[in-house]
Amino acid sequence: MFEKLFYSFPVQLLINHIKKNHALLLCWIILFAVVTGNFGRILGIPYLFLDPEYMNKTGFWSFFIVGITVGGFVMAFHITSYIIDGDKFRFLGALTRPFTKFCINNSIIPLAFMITYIISIVRFQIDNEYGSTVKIFVELSGFITGFSCMIIFLFTYFWTTNKDIFKILASNVEKKLKRVKATRIQLMKKYQTERKNVIRVDNYINLSLRFKFRIRNVSKKVHQFDKEAVLKVFDQNHLNSVVIEVFIIFVILGIGLFREYAFFQIPAAASVILLLTILIMIAGALTFWVRGWTLTTILAVLILFNFIIKGELLKRPNEAFGLDYSAEKVDYSMKSLVNHNSSTNYNNDKRATLEILENWRKKFSTENKPKMIFICSSGGGLRSALWTLNVLQNADSVTNGALMKHAMLMTGASGGLIGESYFRELILKKQKGDPTNPYNKKYLEKIATDKLNPIIFTLLVNDLFVPLPQYFKYNGQRYLKDRGYAFEQQLNKNTDFVLDKPLSAYKAPEQASAIPMVLLSPTIINDGRKLFISPQNVSYMNMSDAQINHSFSTKIKGIDFMRFFDEQGAADLRFSSALRMSATFPYVTPNIALPSKPTMELMDAGISDNFGISDATRFLYVFKDWISKNTSGVIFMLIRDSEKNRPIEKNLGTSLVQKFFNPIKSIYTNWDNIQDIKNDNLIEYIDSWYNGKVEKVVFEYIPRSVVTAQANTKNYQVHIKEERANERAALSWHLTTREKESIINSIQLDYNKKALSRLKQLINNNMIVAKATNNHTNKR
Repeated sequence: MFEKLFYSFPVQLLINHIKKNHALLLCWIILFAVVTGNFGRILGIPYLFLDPEYMNKTGFWSFFIVGITVGGFVMAFHITSYIIDGDKFRFLGALTRPFTKFCINNSIIPLAFMITYIISIVRFQIDNEYGSTVKIFVELSGFITGFSCMIIFLFTYFWTTNKDIFKILASNVEKKLKRVKATRIQLMKKYQTERKNVIRVDNYINLSLRFKFRIRNVSKKVHQFDKEAVLKVFDQNHLNSVVIEVFIIFVILGIGLFREYAFFQIPAAASVILLLTILIMIAGALTFWVRGWTLTTILAVLILFNFIIKGELLKRPNEAFGLDYSAEKVDYSMKSLVNHNSSTNYNNDKRATLEILENWRKKFSTENKPKMIFICSSGGGLRSALWTLNVLQNADSVTNGALMKHAMLMTGASGGLIGESYFRELILKKQKGDPTNPYNKKYLEKIATDKLNPIIFTLLVNDLFVPLPQYFKYNGQRYLKDRGYAFEQQLNKNTDFVLDKPLSAYKAPEQASAIPMVLLSPTIINDGRKLFISPQNVSYMNMSDAQINHSFSTKIKGIDFMRFFDEQGAADLRFSSALRMSATFPYVTPNIALPSKPTMELMDAGISDNFGISDATRFLYVFKDWISKNTSGVIFMLIRDSEKNRPIEKNLGTSLVQKFFNPIKSIYTNWDNIQDIKNDNLIEYIDSWYNGKVEKVVFEYIPRSVVTAQANTKNYQVHIKEERANERAALSWHLTTREKESIINSIQLDYNKKALSRLKQLINNNMIVAKATNNHTNKR
């Protein structure tokens, strides 16, 4: 029994894949790892497959499209396997519909994936999306229907074309082979080699899905048909694979042409599977033609592509919209940095900001020394954007608008800055008479809407495939529609385009202190400095007084964007592009290149400080004398999307692979801890140079759910509130329903309630003291 099972066609195909077809297996391993949550979980990649969105909805049609692409991928796997290994199984030449029977027997891996995928979908929808039975049934129906439609379509194509193609080619195949001598030689060499490498198979599954035995009896017949079978594999299935591959590429290019329309923006998971489908067919073609030279050929192609990409033909920098890239590029050198950070610029910028501080002071009574608030929000993708907006809405509401009135500066990184900027814009709209309620919970839903799908989609149809670039115009300039554009468009669409304005639009409101200043500080890849982006000139963030007075030599810490790129239209920079500069996640949102020589490239602000505390502390240091004289103290309002004092994980032993990667992994996992220690030191040192009181109010998103249970004690109900640990929301631009709920409800947890009360108390106590002082003065 074991021998029959071992030498069955399905088992021998599986063994052959494990033994030789590693490129095909790698694609399957990636898919298995993603759908089971073992790959890319921290980035939210599995969500793309388990909760795909189409036209901003998850349902029948989104799963239907994913099902179609999975069906195409499965067929690509069968085609590639048949081309590579079909002639190792000589008995196929004597069977009717050999390709169909090959596919049936080659379905162990696809079948295992389908079962795993469906189970993963059901579990995910129940645990994370709270899906009802009907909803999950509809979604699975969409997936299975899409998968079935693609399989039926492709098999129908093979059955009809194989028959027609064989009739057409049978009479003149020799003529074709003579015209392509190299092809014939290669094919015959392969044929002679494979005759010596025939794999033993004793039984197979037929079209009735039953095992068929006694294959050995057809060996003589197969020998007669060997040449014909090889030619049939070559002519029919190679042509079919080429047709399908060309069709897929045309589909990608076609939907790429209309990617602006939501109808053509297929789910990100479908985009990924399409890419894997192309890769699996290319890998199969390379394996078939070059055999033992496959790895060498791939390396050679990569090296060649690396040299080609350096040229101007394929050079496509990701630009910041609003800047003039046709103007003369600014000199980016140490000499230029020194010139831009002169004592004159430093003093002028400091004087201009002092006027803003004076305007801030005028919002309060002369007898009252108000608290100045610095709002610092951590980066962390969509979870941080949602958490920041959630905290600001609640904090400003419970203080009756006093939070934004007292706030002077907003700093942070990535999603935190997006949440801060969105709330600030809502406050500004209300001040201008717009009937906007900044505390409306609908804004939480808006900012939490998916942004990852259009990015991944654009990555496939535009950024990875160069042929059909598309452009758009903004402020009279032409820019490429890359995935950075897709990110901004989705962000602006989700937020009703309220952030779609030039940087200069915020200059006057900030100068009047109608709204707090927002200071963006993406990291410059070239030298590690910060690029300080603000509608105001802020060269004082780059250097100290001692450095200006030449009494102390230090490194220039940053670059004032407005002054450095003045001739390139810095004031016209699209504000959503400024936000994107500080939210550049590797490989997802591309690094922005600025018009300088050499080109200045930017990366996420979180690299240098994910919490914005260093920028706020620096601002306080520059204006410490004024702030000490005109305020009753400073409040650092810290909005974190992570727990500061996390429990230390147990070391359960490491494998050889883990030991190899642990040095790099430890740097990544402890990056927040390293920055926390550095920032705590900065705040502690404030006492040594600032003559005033400093308070910290910390809000933390710690994944907990508040559960109210009921207990019956002597005929009356007792409500028991408890907290249950949840898994932390992924660092992604996509959130599940469960993650959104967890983030929004976190403001109701005890430690965040205490933070709200303390913030309210600090502001109110200051007002009460001022009022008591005023009353005492009036009595006198």
